[in-house]
Amino acid sequence: MTTTRPRAERAEQARSAATELASDGINGVVFGWVDNAGITRVKSVPLGQLVHAAEYGVGALPCFDLSLVNDSFATTPSGAGPVGDLRLVPDLDRLAPLAAQPRWAWAPADLYAQDGTPHPGCQRGFARRATEAVERHGFSVRAGIEIEWVVADAAGHPATVGPAYGMARFIEHSDYLAELLDALTRQGVAVLQLHPEYAAGQFEVSVAAEGPVEAADTTMLVRHTIRAVSARHGLRVSYAPVFTKGAIGNGAHLHLSLWRQGRNLGHGGPGSHGLHPEAEQFLAGILAELPALLALGAPAVASYLRLVPSYFAGAYRCWGLENREAALRLIAGSAAGQANAEFKCFDAAANPYLTIGGVLAAGLAGLAAGLPLPPETPSDPAALVGAERLPASLPEATDAYEKSALLRQALGPELYESVLAVRRAEAELFAAHGDEDVIEAVRWRY
Repeated sequence: MTTTRPRAERAEQARSAATELASDGINGVVFGWVDNAGITRVKSVPLGQLVHAAEYGVGALPCFDLSLVNDSFATTPSGAGPVGDLRLVPDLDRLAPLAAQPRWAWAPADLYAQDGTPHPGCQRGFARRATEAVERHGFSVRAGIEIEWVVADAAGHPATVGPAYGMARFIEHSDYLAELLDALTRQGVAVLQLHPEYAAGQFEVSVAAEGPVEAADTTMLVRHTIRAVSARHGLRVSYAPVFTKGAIGNGAHLHLSLWRQGRNLGHGGPGSHGLHPEAEQFLAGILAELPALLALGAPAVASYLRLVPSYFAGAYRCWGLENREAALRLIAGSAAGQANAEFKCFDAAANPYLTIGGVLAAGLAGLAAGLPLPPETPSDPAALVGAERLPASLPEATDAYEKSALLRQALGPELYESVLAVRRAEAELFAAHGDEDVIEAVRWRY
């Protein structure tokens, strides 16, 4: 990755990139990062400043480590507040001209201190460290995140009236979807599926699996592109966990598979449905830590209006083959490379780097401990006596997170404490609000 290279090498890569971008008529580059509240933030530079930005970064306020969904801030004893400065350093390996925003390009960014050392609160850096830890143990992970969103008209009402997965809805927005598919393809995104989803105005796009950090990067790029294409069609976009009370919400289902020496350990093994022992242990580790992981992957008060039984949200801590009500849906696939695990309980308010990094850390802990996979849940857990619900509120998930020694160690003290402060502050922010008020307050924030 560009950001891990010496400054001189980053500058040289930026010079080459700037020349190529200029020949394509691009005159500005957007740098994107995601804060602990799950809000995507951006800064941009004119093309003539790209070399300097790649070498030294551009300024970013440390207080954004503690920003909330409404742009207010949490506090911690070590919080910098208005004092200090960080540097956003773009990863030019992921530089992409934006097909729906002519004359602009995009790159994800890492956070550094002014002296050039990595910022311990950088979420992308955390995902990278977690990936490297898995690789040091001789494994690799392929991951992808489903992206669901609601499109609305200028008045904020869902912009489709057709049935779920319906042809009518698809035809109604055929030009919009075609332009989106074209934009993603031109940006190098390997789209697997694009279709209407269940809720009114809802669509979904699925992309090919990549390395963990790359999967999070692609999620950012795809969301950016969806929003840009939608704007060109006069549509508004919401990735909020719930758009309308009582309706199925926007998930961000994480798919992953564990590999070793070119073999998918979710296929052809002696365990349940072809799982190899290492895959069982990896998944068992994630299941064991799942209540605490919700503070990363379902981070909003509104997340728990989505995470309810019978909404295909995975509200129970269990697993099952093709079980869409289990938090972990095992997918056997029709070929060796397709087998994977889908975690359905995560939503689109999450910072994808935090979600992926936390899941990898938990899976690696399961491997280290040799955890056994619990018995399978082969039917709807809501109909079973004793089925374990996942946390039903943000405070409950945050309590589990605060007790997690595993996540404290994996995230490091600064990032861990920042996430904790943001979760507590957002729970307090909405403590006196009813469901409708919460939905209204965050509908257009994500």
